[in-house]
Amino acid sequence: MTTKIYFDNEKFIAGTTLKDATQQEQNNMALHVCKSTDDVLKNRMKLAATLHCDVHDFICTEQTHSANFQRVTAIDKGRGALQNDTAIANTDALYTFEPNLLLCSFTADCVPVIFYNEVKGLVGVIHSGWQGTVKEITLQLFQHLIQQEQCLPQDFHVQIGMALSQQKFEVDVDVYEKFKNLGYAEEFMYYNAQTNKYHIDNQLTVKKQCELAGIPTAHITIDPTCTYVNADGFSYRQDKQAGRHLSFIMQKT
Repeated sequence: MTTKIYFDNEKFIAGTTLKDATQQEQNNMALHVCKSTDDVLKNRMKLAATLHCDVHDFICTEQTHSANFQRVTAIDKGRGALQNDTAIANTDALYTFEPNLLLCSFTADCVPVIFYNEVKGLVGVIHSGWQGTVKEITLQLFQHLIQQEQCLPQDFHVQIGMALSQQKFEVDVDVYEKFKNLGYAEEFMYYNAQTNKYHIDNQLTVKKQCELAGIPTAHITIDPTCTYVNADGFSYRQDKQAGRHLSFIMQKT
């Protein structure tokens, strides 16, 4: 299995691709870190076939660990799907009200956030590495959707995807201070006196940001898979040459 489906119902399909040693480049989905563009495109086409869509339905961004997000429409269809230079620049989250657009987020330890709002007919993805979490990209996007797009927080359902576990996410005091300064992440960190390192749970910090936006805890699900430990995971921390997972969501017609 090279794809994990989080949900597939009449209205939405969402999931993530997995590392797979039997596939080209171990099923890497990212054009910005690959040995062969052709192999990555073949992997994307296989994913599209699995999801009964076309690779030209993909919308990808140039992720820069920013807090920038963008609303996309059918006119953006295919951006970043076949080549990097057409991706939406300097953006780490996408949302849309339109069907048949596969919104994409690429990760290898960072936290992917996938969400939908059935009442509004809205779907979105967020890439939240530790820098994005410190910049509160998830909280900012949900506040925008509530304030500017007239969404109700209780109508959101959120899937937090596989990421680097707290056990494996070791940081120095500088990163610890950034999380501490958020004012609500203290309970998601601990100090290891033997290594003089701090360990941060980025997934739970992102979950807290969803809750601070008003999203009910019962509407938030976390995939506990550690990308470092699990054979299905690409881990940048473990291997700087690692490929990337593609987390996705699409609203069906």
